[in-house]
Amino acid sequence: MKIIDFHVHTFPEKIAAKAITTLKAKSKTENFTDGTIKMLVDSMESAGINYSVLQPVATKPKQVESINTNAMKINSDYKNIISFGAIHPDFENSDDELKRISEAGIKGIKIHPVYQNTNINDERYIKILRASGEFNLSVLIHAGRDIGFPGDDKALPKKIFDAIKFSPDTKIILAHMGGWRCWNEAEKLFADVENIFIDTAFSFDLSNDDFVRMIKIFGSERVIFGTDSPWASQAETVKNINLLPITEKEKGNIFYNNAEKIIF
Repeated sequence: MKIIDFHVHTFPEKIAAKAITTLKAKSKTENFTDGTIKMLVDSMESAGINYSVLQPVATKPKQVESINTNAMKINSDYKNIISFGAIHPDFENSDDELKRISEAGIKGIKIHPVYQNTNINDERYIKILRASGEFNLSVLIHAGRDIGFPGDDKALPKKIFDAIKFSPDTKIILAHMGGWRCWNEAEKLFADVENIFIDTAFSFDLSNDDFVRMIKIFGSERVIFGTDSPWASQAETVKNINLLPITEKEKGNIFYNNAEKIIF
């Protein structure tokens, strides 16, 4: 069975060690790779993963253009690594940048309200979500709590729900099964919203029963496999999905078919 890991992170080699050390200390989470593309490729081979999708985060507006230019280079240089782009709510001329990356063949963007210190229902994000749909860009949103920022509420499901209602034509993927450690709220708010998908990244705090229930409620056509590598083992996450009591067709949708429709 083919597998796309829709939610991974890497860093440029010259800063990877520092970035991993900083984030590891902040989140008190172990890393499973060194944060480089080279080790990601090794991890993919061990886990039987065919493609990984990088989800870069611009923590400052000045990073946006360089991150996106680097994403274009990655997409040109690698056959099995695909990079999304990034945008920041304080970046000026976001429409122009979204148009630029769309024309370059990038399929979507990642936004992270916690790291970008902005509530997801802020009008700047609402504008970005709407414009992304106009430029045929999907949007992956960090959803729910964040392990490194206890108590932060910038990406809670209710705020996401308030933001996305203005963008019914934008394909939106909510990371961490719709809202990390806010799963009941995510399930109630998003299960019937057709343009919302959820990814499995870093979500095995959920019991297997709850995981399967959410797959059934959303439908396997709206659940996308992701790991959040380097913060989770790709091989172990593949194993966890394979052990769930769901059908081979459902696994095929989650592991590959749903992501394929977004990135190819």
